[in-house]
Amino acid sequence: MTITGGINIAMKVPSHQYEAVVAFYRDTVGLEPFDDKAPAKGFILGPNRLWIDEAPNYSQAEVWLELFTDDHEAALGGFAEKGVVRCDAVEDLGEGFRGGWIMNPANIVHMVRTPDAW
Repeated sequence: MTITGGINIAMKVPSHQYEAVVAFYRDTVGLEPFDDKAPAKGFILGPNRLWIDEAPNYSQAEVWLELFTDDHEAALGGFAEKGVVRCDAVEDLGEGFRGGWIMNPANIVHMVRTPDAW
């Protein structure tokens, strides 16, 4: 089993800040936008993709990270053995998705998935 950094970074933004955050990355920073997962807004961030997701029930923004693995079951099991918290309830990935959600000790959410699971 191998773990590597993924290409996706998700920013979950409360509704009252959403449009201003999108405008910041689009107009102020000038990142190249893409929208292949609408309604989420995406921006090219070097070799990564920055997703800005509207999160109506949030009071503050969160950043979620992604880890790739060749064997998601072994990786998630290995994390569990090390006491890492699973948090699959944060967002439904759908039946049969090859991955899951964990949190680091500071409660930053990480998706652990095979690179072809999408």
